[in-house]
Amino acid sequence: MELYRKVRLACRDGMSERAAARHFGISRQSVRKMLEFSVPPGYRRTAPVRRPKLDGFTGLIDEWLRRDRDDDHRKQKHTAKRIFERLRDEHGFTGGYPRPVFAISVLPR
Repeated sequence: MELYRKVRLACRDGMSERAAARHFGISRQSVRKMLEFSVPPGYRRTAPVRRPKLDGFTGLIDEWLRRDRDDDHRKQKHTAKRIFERLRDEHGFTGGYPRPVFAISVLPR
């Protein structure tokens, strides 16, 4: 944030974008962005995350987790490993183990 302020002040006082980039050791594109936005804009995702191997199974995983939440049988709840095994054995899932684990961590419980 301090660099952001210094670059904006230097350019306001007459330093060119190219000179500011060289002086502060950053790219001219970064200087241009610093002048364009009064506050750093942060990262903006351009497209939604795609999970091609898992997208077809998210509804099924949601249903299993919803049923687990509604049931009172604590010992019968699905673990990430159990979900992976069921997807692989019963539904032909070809992805790796981390995919269902990620889905479980992202989905609301």
